[in-house]
Amino acid sequence: MTYDNTLKYLVEQYPEDFIRYLLASETTDIQILKTELNQEPIRADSVTFLQTANQILHLEFQTLPASTPPLPLRMLDYWVRLYRQYNCDIEQIVIFLKPTTSEAVFVDRFTARNTTHRYRVIRIWEQDPEPLLLSPGLLPLATLARTDSPQRLLQQVAVQVSMIEEEATKQSISVCTQLLAGLVFEPELIRQFLRREDMRESAIYQEILEEGLQEGRQRGIEQGLEQGLEQGLEQGRQSELRLVIRLLTRRLGSINSQLQSRLQELSLAQLENLGEVLLDFASEADLMNWLNTIES
Repeated sequence: MTYDNTLKYLVEQYPEDFIRYLLASETTDIQILKTELNQEPIRADSVTFLQTANQILHLEFQTLPASTPPLPLRMLDYWVRLYRQYNCDIEQIVIFLKPTTSEAVFVDRFTARNTTHRYRVIRIWEQDPEPLLLSPGLLPLATLARTDSPQRLLQQVAVQVSMIEEEATKQSISVCTQLLAGLVFEPELIRQFLRREDMRESAIYQEILEEGLQEGRQRGIEQGLEQGLEQGLEQGRQSELRLVIRLLTRRLGSINSQLQSRLQELSLAQLENLGEVLLDFASEADLMNWLNTIES
């Protein structure tokens, strides 16, 4: 979540840098679309829509290639809805951030019968870092670019960050650089070149942290509800298990440990079914036959 908020901040604060790098355009007339598409459950790790005079840039960052639904289908879905709403040219770019050998990061289209939809894919670890070193908003991404000497590249980025004149901007870019560098560098190495104090002092870090905490709280609430439901179901299953074992003991006498272990594995529904038929059992063999039946 920290990466999501960091990338969202960079694109929205420095849209010209991203437009120049990705579209080779010098336009400054850029609008950040606060579209309802961003709230859809299909959204990726980080999604931003930038609108220029003649097109929309749909920009996605992915830390991992795995996606549900699959990324190609999601890109088609976004394109259709964006085109229906804005009826203009749409450039879609997916930027993968973390090095991987997964074949998914080489897929650049959705294909089905009578339908093919293409989009651009950038694997940032294959990109030349030099263009990224030229713009403040791209400096954090430069730490993930192609290099034969990662430590030297990190040092180069740190030098460029230190040359930013406006102090608040320097501090914010330093924080974003440290956060994204954490995808590939050890914290000790990052601290050698970039000031850790910027984290505590930076307003953007506090903003990113708060957004992450808010989403974490919401997810925690949702997970808590799910866990509460699961715990309630498990408590109900255990109560039913105890009741079934008591009834079986009264009906058949003591139950051997092997059968008790098999009973422990039954679901709540299976235990309820067993509670209905156990009065017909005359011996442990009947119980064993019943267990064998449901497991077959």
